[in-house]
Amino acid sequence: MASADQIRLLLVEDVPQVAQYVRGLLNAQSQVRLVDIVADGTLVPDRIGEHRPDVVVVDALLQGRLRGMQLVKQLHDQKIGVPVIVLTVPQNPISIDPQKGIDEVLSMPFNGYDLMTRITGVHKAAAASTERGPSRLIVVFAPKGGVGKSTIAFNLGVAASGLGVKTALVDGSIQFGDLRGLLRTPRDAPSMLDLPTDRIAESDLAEVMWHGPADVDILLAPPRIEMAEMVLIRDVEKTLSLMRRLYDLVIVDTGVGLDELTLSLLDQADTILEIVTYDATTIRNTIAMAETFQKIGYPPSKVQYLVNRSDASAGIDPHELRNALGRDPEYQIRSEGQVVGPASNQGAPFVTAEPNAGVSRDLVEVARRLLGSSIAGGRGKPALAGAR
Repeated sequence: MASADQIRLLLVEDVPQVAQYVRGLLNAQSQVRLVDIVADGTLVPDRIGEHRPDVVVVDALLQGRLRGMQLVKQLHDQKIGVPVIVLTVPQNPISIDPQKGIDEVLSMPFNGYDLMTRITGVHKAAAASTERGPSRLIVVFAPKGGVGKSTIAFNLGVAASGLGVKTALVDGSIQFGDLRGLLRTPRDAPSMLDLPTDRIAESDLAEVMWHGPADVDILLAPPRIEMAEMVLIRDVEKTLSLMRRLYDLVIVDTGVGLDELTLSLLDQADTILEIVTYDATTIRNTIAMAETFQKIGYPPSKVQYLVNRSDASAGIDPHELRNALGRDPEYQIRSEGQVVGPASNQGAPFVTAEPNAGVSRDLVEVARRLLGSSIAGGRGKPALAGAR
């Protein structure tokens, strides 16, 4: 199954046999995804802007109006911020020189191990040298409906954006479109089904994102239940991969239940924020989910618990919930229906409608603790000009 952490590779190669050889090597693994092969060097800057690759491989012997090493120099001068591997032959030796935009050299003939070693090496070095940490993917999940999952996901996104973190929301409740319903969006508002199914560019994403409160871009689920079966897991994975390059934080609101799509989203998550309440059924389901996550192999640190309406125990001893979780829950949000209810019914975030309310302060604190150092390293407000 594809991963949101795949390395995106752009290959600049005008010899079809070499391009096909590289494609074949990459088809045998899942860590690197070939986003495009470009034979004309003059097209490369635009393709980089379109595909947002993590690594670019350029054939030093590239012919045409813009030769291979001329292209490498141009990319370096333009400060594209993407590591470049130069492909060459023994008769044309080239030395690694980051000061000239040559981050690595791969000489023909080479095998799959050589190729993967170069790609993963320069990608790791680039990630280590950047001042900004990687994008975060937080999946908001609940073992039972009615616990406030979608409301929390929505307000968490608004709170994160208010802290200066470039944030996007994904409506992962594909059948019922919980975020679509919460925001009271028009039925003709674009959804993830409006994205292309082959290659997704930044411009494609911009055209379908719903622009929500506090500069939060939202990718909506389909407007009708029967359209859910048209959403393919591989397309969602490709979309999330692109979104993680465009945003500091991506929050996914899942449906209730463990279907194949939800499991894919949970697999990709950096953090699973599981919403629980003082409810006997919720506690029972939470125990079942903890056992399931353990069998899947998720480390305990991947799942964090948020107790919603924490001051409304409904006769259940808090120790019972603590015993069910096997630890103290990481976060708690108080119950203030007089704040949450009216805001939600109007499709507005309570964290901005009533910022001084206790429940709003609680959720902003959750955002601060979840994001940690990401707050200081955020890229600012979203740049996408999404749908309104």
